[in-house]
Amino acid sequence: MGKVDYFERKLDDKRRLTIPTELRSELAAGVVVTRGFGQYLHMYPKHVWDELVEPKLDGDILDERIADLNVQFRTGKSESSLDEKQGRVTLDQHHIAYAGIDRDVEVIRVGKYWRIVAK
Repeated sequence: MGKVDYFERKLDDKRRLTIPTELRSELAAGVVVTRGFGQYLHMYPKHVWDELVEPKLDGDILDERIADLNVQFRTGKSESSLDEKQGRVTLDQHHIAYAGIDRDVEVIRVGKYWRIVAK
C-alpha cells in the first residue's frame, strides 16, 4: 500500500483520534500537537518536533518573528503517545476549541507533519 497522506475520522467521546494502521509506526515514538498557523492543529512525530521544529524555535533571541512562532506553537503544546491497542492519540479540549472541531476531522500530511482540520 502507498503512503497515507490524508484520512478522515470522527473523534470518540474521549477526544481520541484513531491513527490509520499504516501510520502508527511513524508516530510510535510519540506525538506533539500544537496550534497551527491558522485555525487548525499541527501533529508532529516527536522526533520531527525535536530535530526540526525546536532548533527553529531557538533562533535569535531578539527576533520578534521567532518569538511569535514560539508563542504560537508552545501555547497549549502537548506531547503524548499513541495508545498501543487502538493506535489513538487524545486531543486536549483547548486544541479542539481552538480548531473549532466538533467530532469530524480531516488529517492531511504537510511534508513531515500533519494538519488536523475541522470537517
